[in-house]
Amino acid sequence: MGMHIVIAGAGDMGYHLAEQLSYDNKDITLVDTEREVLDYVSSKLDVLTVLGDATSIEVLQRANVTNASMVLAVTTSEKTNIVSAVLAKQLGAKRVMARVRNHSYLIPENLTYFQNLGIDNLISPTMLCSKEIFNMIQNSSFTEVFDFEGGKLNIVGVTLDQTNPLVNQRIMDMKLNPIFDDIRIIAILRDQKTIIPRGSTIIRNNDHVFFISNKKHTGSILDLIGQEKRDIKNIMIIGGDDMALTTALKLEDHFRVTLVNKDKERCKWLAENLPNTLIINGDYKNIELLIEEGLEQMDAFLALTESSETNIITSLTAKNHGVYKTIAHVDTREYIHISHSIGVDSLINKKLVAANEVSRYLRKGTVEAVSGIYGVDAEFIQYSVCKNNRLTKYALKDLHFPDTAIVAGVIRGEEVYIPDGDFQLQMNDKAIVLALPQAKNSLEKLFH
Repeated sequence: MGMHIVIAGAGDMGYHLAEQLSYDNKDITLVDTEREVLDYVSSKLDVLTVLGDATSIEVLQRANVTNASMVLAVTTSEKTNIVSAVLAKQLGAKRVMARVRNHSYLIPENLTYFQNLGIDNLISPTMLCSKEIFNMIQNSSFTEVFDFEGGKLNIVGVTLDQTNPLVNQRIMDMKLNPIFDDIRIIAILRDQKTIIPRGSTIIRNNDHVFFISNKKHTGSILDLIGQEKRDIKNIMIIGGDDMALTTALKLEDHFRVTLVNKDKERCKWLAENLPNTLIINGDYKNIELLIEEGLEQMDAFLALTESSETNIITSLTAKNHGVYKTIAHVDTREYIHISHSIGVDSLINKKLVAANEVSRYLRKGTVEAVSGIYGVDAEFIQYSVCKNNRLTKYALKDLHFPDTAIVAGVIRGEEVYIPDGDFQLQMNDKAIVLALPQAKNSLEKLFH
């Protein structure tokens, strides 16, 4: 077997990680204190389970952390995570990661205390989400934005409707437009299926299309799809837990932020901790109230309550009241798949954001970064070319790349390329590959 990975905590996040990792045939053991939870997981995934408390040395030994390449402590208790990560490292685990809630732990100078204890990475799903929301607000014309190498290459997603000039065109005919020298369509999400486009692929109404471009040409995508760049000034947030707080903190120095929360005491606390945010105490399910508080003047609406349903419905309502950009936090799988088709602009999901972060650390040595996409089975994997072999001897079209993968972009030093079939990789290139799960094994062989 390859890597042995131990996950402490079989809740939402642990389950999601186990599922992601079991695609790659890794050998996974899940530890949890609740038998029903473990039974459910083993009925669905091919993993070993250990019943018990992850802070117990005996339990960790039963999970064989001694031979683990990675231990992920992701229970809902921060203290359990820190203790079990420290113990796992002492027992011989190569790399340990703990999920935390306390944001002050993530300040660089405080991080070193944890590294001295042997914890390699701390991960806070809420912090990661608020970073991603900030990114979405800054690039509000698109529903998703990924950047590689500090933004040298951008990948953006957007839904195209019948008014769009690209709809009903074949990809190969679009190539005639010189704009396509610097940007390219690399994936299409249609009826919940991911299509990696070929020359003969035709763009259809309602396709959700992903473009790649270098930094300079992200603007050309807006021209191409006929959207102008909107500046966002006023933002309304509903919710009041950790996620709403972290997000408001990140946004309040750059935008005018209004936050609506139902709980009076929590509002007082939020007002003390968010000096530049207008805090409104009221029921955010009451649309009249939101309109009174200026919903129709908002450029963006962020639904970050604990209920996925509330978030989706209020986002759709905000959209109907003319709000330009809506982002909903959605926890449930089922909704992630349907949300594009029902018209929510952008989604954020804590588990997925955290799983992307973890998988960055898990790939083999040649891999630099991985990003998953909401509702799409494919992920972007950034490989570095570290030796001269077949990869550097042939043009891309002669490498027998799997059909389920595409080289989306190549970074060579300061230069950025959007490669075509005649492109040839060189030593030290970084290749960004979009791959469906079934392509991963052949890609690891190609790049290894």
